[in-house]
Amino acid sequence: MSIESISPAQARRRQQAGAILIDVREAHERAAGHAEHARGIAKDVLEADPHASLPDHEADILLICQSGARSLRAAQTLLDAGYARVASVEGGTTRWLAEGLPMTVPQQSEDERDFHDRYSRHLRLPEVGEAGQRKLQAARVAMVGAGGLGSPAAFYLAAAGIGTLVLADDDVVDRSNLQRQILHTEARIGVSKVESARIALAALNPRVKVETFAERIGSDNVERLIGAADVVFDGADNFPVRYLLNDACVKLSKPLVYGAIHRFEGQVSVFDAGRHRGVCPCYRCLFPEPPPPEAAPNCAEAGVLGVLPGVVGLIQATEVIKLILGLGESLAGRLLHFDALGMRFRETRLRPDPECPLCAAGREFPGYIDYQAFCAAQ
Repeated sequence: MSIESISPAQARRRQQAGAILIDVREAHERAAGHAEHARGIAKDVLEADPHASLPDHEADILLICQSGARSLRAAQTLLDAGYARVASVEGGTTRWLAEGLPMTVPQQSEDERDFHDRYSRHLRLPEVGEAGQRKLQAARVAMVGAGGLGSPAAFYLAAAGIGTLVLADDDVVDRSNLQRQILHTEARIGVSKVESARIALAALNPRVKVETFAERIGSDNVERLIGAADVVFDGADNFPVRYLLNDACVKLSKPLVYGAIHRFEGQVSVFDAGRHRGVCPCYRCLFPEPPPPEAAPNCAEAGVLGVLPGVVGLIQATEVIKLILGLGESLAGRLLHFDALGMRFRETRLRPDPECPLCAAGREFPGYIDYQAFCAAQ
């Protein structure tokens, strides 16, 4: 059976005669205005269970969207489900408005308008939508390091609408940072990095709460930093902090998004052994012992290509958002390598170590150690 297409004027007359006009756009689209007296039922919701929304299969049903494409597809679904009288409005709401037919603009608070305007591109993704954006808004991400990796990641996590970012860094902005640490500016040299970051992120998205933690991370305060976090971001530049974060995340069952850079190369992974014992590895499964200092000099000693932390940090930010939304396949169990000079990515599979002293299935948390001494002894 072919789908009946009607003009907005015809739809208006039939609506006035008792037909049910349904706007199948998403809620954030309808918030900008919809045909007068149209019921709002998103296409996916309508198609998932038509009878729940439209119990009468003999009713005169008119479907409208933005331009007419989605309403046609939804109309076909209703016809296939046994509805006898279904029509799609040609040109959708765009044509309805152009022809001067009456519209309704829902009353919204300033906060609601900002939410729908700011995140409109997320809201259009079926995989995110309003429910997903609300998850991001409710999320808390603890970020260790407001430097090379933390800078691009914090910018994009704030822009994406993460509700609370906890930034931990005990350093201050130095002119040498500005080549790669894009959170900071010349005017904020000498300011603490977390305060400089707070200023930058507040200017980008005032909806995001930024909590600053201008302390050196240690066994005595790490749980205070990450205890309430949904995801932990590792932007550290030294091995003692990486081992500490890993151990704390295993103990507290937090996913840890790891990143590291060296000269022209970077690597990213997700360590989620705390939530998935015996299935996902932890950082100690990859590095049971830290390399000697001469084998892993820091950026100040070895140098780093300025754009490299941008690439690696944004991959980390992507993993953070995926973990919060439960989308796609995370890097848990995989180590992603990036070679900037060759412009190549390669992947190494990681397996949990059944003898890992920290995350082996059934093993109790052994307690925090002196991480500085542990790393210095290797």
